Amino acid sequence: MGVYQHPTEGRMFYAPDREPTADLAAPLWHITGLDNFSIPQPASLWRAQGKQGSTTGSGPGGYFIGSDIRAAYYGGTSLTGSGQSIGLVEFAGYNVKDVDTYFSKLGQPRNPTITGVSADGISSLNCTYPNCDDTEQALDIEEAISMAPGLSQVRVYVSDTSDTAIFNKMASENIAKSLSCSWGWSPADPSSDDPYFKEFALQGQSLFVASGDSGAYATKSKYVYPADDAYVTSVGGTDLITARAGGPWESETAWTPYSGGGISPNKIAIPSYQTTAGVITTANKGSKTYRNSPDVAAEANTDNYICYDGTCAGGWGGTSFAAPRWAGYLALVNQQSSPAWLGFINPTVYSIGLGASYGLNLHDITSGNNRTYSAQKGYDLVTGWGSPNGSGLIDSLAP
Repeated sequence: MGVYQHPTEGRMFYAPDREPTADLAAPLWHITGLDNFSIPQPASLWRAQGKQGSTTGSGPGGYFIGSDIRAAYYGGTSLTGSGQSIGLVEFAGYNVKDVDTYFSKLGQPRNPTITGVSADGISSLNCTYPNCDDTEQALDIEEAISMAPGLSQVRVYVSDTSDTAIFNKMASENIAKSLSCSWGWSPADPSSDDPYFKEFALQGQSLFVASGDSGAYATKSKYVYPADDAYVTSVGGTDLITARAGGPWESETAWTPYSGGGISPNKIAIPSYQTTAGVITTANKGSKTYRNSPDVAAEANTDNYICYDGTCAGGWGGTSFAAPRWAGYLALVNQQSSPAWLGFINPTVYSIGLGASYGLNLHDITSGNNRTYSAQKGYDLVTGWGSPNGSGLIDSLAP
């Protein structure tokens, strides 16, 4: 083991001086846990201090709350996520009191069980401020439950450093079929998690990943992965307007100029679902060689209200909100499709986007930008194919 200067970050990291080997009968895919080259960071989470809430939010101060987003993107009452479980990727524990305070302040019940899972067997599930910050973890739980209030449970998978431990635990348990990750990191090998992502797909598990909120990806963008992996659904950010407080969807633009998106900085090859004619165009400036992100989008502007670290406040935003919202929406789809589960939805979503019923399934976001790319008619590298359009998309994914 040695200590080395990180090539892109102002810190030292430890790692072995050679690739470990093992005397095994089967080929060994990857060894993890022997270095801290990449430290996961919340992919997208920040607060606009003093910003006014949305004029149509029904939360304190006019901010959006989770039930507003459910009303805007689903608008129905029959589907609640009943019988379904959502899994969250977290690199620190959580304080369930923050979640309970959120729903208590809003006068709403918190029905699902919240189950903490130490993915590596040693990481603490408890997070108490000021010794620990649970902002990311608490909002992920709050948003997922708000979109699907009838869930059986939310499983919070925690590891201090190992993404592999979390994904392995999610796959081996195979309990939560809708998964969300609001963290990003810079892996030495961007293909090391693909076996787990493929296993998710085969088992009917869907993984949504926040695309980030630093605008368009640059060649050396940090913490983009796994949003640019070909086997996940990357979720960009939008600015939502509803018809009234707690009312239906009215309009939506890209979260300008912050919604993460662009061409894979890790040079991950373009997946087959993006090679179909009509996906990558001169207008959207996408790559025909590398993976383009995001795939879909949801409200992420800094007009959201959450409870965290023993307090509650508005002005929060980021695609950290968008990913668990899509995971909650997918739980509604899985409820309707039960006992079958959707799994990897990208091929189907791209087929819908290129079809005649596109507008009945997704809200096409056509204005706004992330500095390098602009929202366009159809697919773009700011909001993907857009946000969910009520029961239309649910019925197409789960007839």
